Amino acid sequence: MFHDIPLLGDVSEKFLIIVFAVLSVMFLLCLLRLILGPSVADRLVAVNMLGGIVIAAIAVLGLLLNESYLLDISLIYALISFLGVIILSQIYIGVYRARNGRRKKRKEDALDDCS
Repeated sequence: MFHDIPLLGDVSEKFLIIVFAVLSVMFLLCLLRLILGPSVADRLVAVNMLGGIVIAAIAVLGLLLNESYLLDISLIYALISFLGVIILSQIYIGVYRARNGRRKKRKEDALDDCS
């Protein structure tokens, strides 16, 4: 990245390694939220955050290794991650609506039995 400037090249490489380490810790914390999340919405947010962290990690890795194709891969991964979260949220909405429909039907049946 800044290899032609000696001091700046060393500083930027160390900074990117620190950023990669922080992203790794964030990844583990989001993975923990994904596993332990009390609700489905928390898990969906965790999946979305994991996608963003992976995108950032691939971009940082591309900068560290001076490989420009990794930046293209991170853009492709962003599109796939976005579509995945949209599909998961649509599935969740369908399950939620089905549960509410069954609850309403049970309430209506209970009211019909009372009258």
